[in-house]
Amino acid sequence: MSDYILEMKQITKEFPGVKALNDVNFKVKRGEIHCLVGENGAGKSTLMKVLSGVYQHGTYTGDIVYNGEVQKFKSISDSEKKGIVIIYQELALIPELSVYENIFFGHEIVKKGRIDWNETIVQAKKMLEKVGLHADPSIQVKKLGVGNQQLVEIAKALSKDVKLLILDEPTASLNEDDSQNLLKLIRELKEQGVTCIMISHKLREITAIADTITVLRDGATICSLDARERKIEEAEIIKHMVGREMNNIYPKREKHEFGEVALELKNWTVFDPVKNSELLHKVNINVHKGEIVGIQGLMGAGRTELALSIFGNPTKYKVSDGELYLDGKKVRFKHPRDAIRGGLAYVTEDRKGNGLILMQDIRYNITIANLEELVNGIAINENEEINVANSFKESINIKAPSINQKVGKLSGGNQQKVQLAKWMFAKPKVLILDEPTRGIDVGAKYEIYSLMNKLVDQGMSIIMISSELPEVLGMSDRLYVMSEGTITGELLAEDATEEKVMEMAIKS
Repeated sequence: MSDYILEMKQITKEFPGVKALNDVNFKVKRGEIHCLVGENGAGKSTLMKVLSGVYQHGTYTGDIVYNGEVQKFKSISDSEKKGIVIIYQELALIPELSVYENIFFGHEIVKKGRIDWNETIVQAKKMLEKVGLHADPSIQVKKLGVGNQQLVEIAKALSKDVKLLILDEPTASLNEDDSQNLLKLIRELKEQGVTCIMISHKLREITAIADTITVLRDGATICSLDARERKIEEAEIIKHMVGREMNNIYPKREKHEFGEVALELKNWTVFDPVKNSELLHKVNINVHKGEIVGIQGLMGAGRTELALSIFGNPTKYKVSDGELYLDGKKVRFKHPRDAIRGGLAYVTEDRKGNGLILMQDIRYNITIANLEELVNGIAINENEEINVANSFKESINIKAPSINQKVGKLSGGNQQKVQLAKWMFAKPKVLILDEPTRGIDVGAKYEIYSLMNKLVDQGMSIIMISSELPEVLGMSDRLYVMSEGTITGELLAEDATEEKVMEMAIKS
């Protein structure tokens, strides 16, 4: 039997006006962890969709050779029958169903024409044991955390007798602990004989887990690096991904004096009326004009709750005490609309669910937060709207054929740029960025970091929430650390280290 479980030979896939894959060659050794990397739009997910049958045979050219045989998959079910299972970044679970129902959904255990639920529960327990998830299989999936839901997806894959497991950005939505647990599980699956292909933008995870690293750029194979022969550095991967040296992932900006305090919170206390519990307790923070302030903390520390309560989210949180000042003036926003008018903007961590309208085009998404500026009498000035959208498309390098492109068709990095453009057009004094680079590649990250620097150079204030500690350390002038809804420390950038931040993050 060949050392290679998979060989994809000269794969070319075209869409109208775009060649997404151009003569791609991709080989995976049996029993290895093979990481596939590249910038957004490089062709990684497209290649995996060709492999799994999402793009069926006949819609691409080239050959898929799996276990020594040429495959002609017409659907996902065809590839799954051969033991190839793909898990996407957006989990394909049904929240209202139980864990065991989700694990065997679509390939139920049937005896005498009926689903055998007793056997389903027994087998589900075995799958959960394999992935190390100690949960009642009858619990609804929606009651599990994101990390455990990811484990349910892997249990589902194992129930299909998986031989080749494809993981597309498996840790993008996980905290550090859940990410490490998942990487540990992937290593254990390797020991059990499962071959894994993992797509990820987190290069530290790639260098920690990969046996082989293949880089795609602009729809073509650039190289494959053997991480068992030598240690592969992040800088080398980045060079192959972007086609140039990037000596500093976090662009430096000129030192400058900060202005007056732009935003200040005093004893900010927030209550969750649904859970009948306190979310934030006497939070005191401030950000100056021209300053980037980072907010760090473990998952559940209260970072997003802090941002949403400032932004006037009326449905989830009740501010029970404390004061909010913008430019020295005491304010309290009862609705996001009031916050926008007051000079505050919030870039959500969930750009697809809450930040953008995916079925609408770039023009619509950029201008929607500040349509008042485009109203001429009682109608929107469409020519001015087009000018505004084109201006932002050019100035922040949104890669799309035109502003009429549907946002749902853009890469993650370009979607994030559209979300940033939307709030830049609203001309805020203070911009809150919640996970601004989640799920985007290193090249797009650099562009967003550069844009952040440009905005603060122009006098804007930025509050940046991020789960990536190196990002917070690399971009912040000053940072606050949160734990269990309180501020446990404040550090200047030059004094901050990963060790100091983590010490503060685990305080209770």
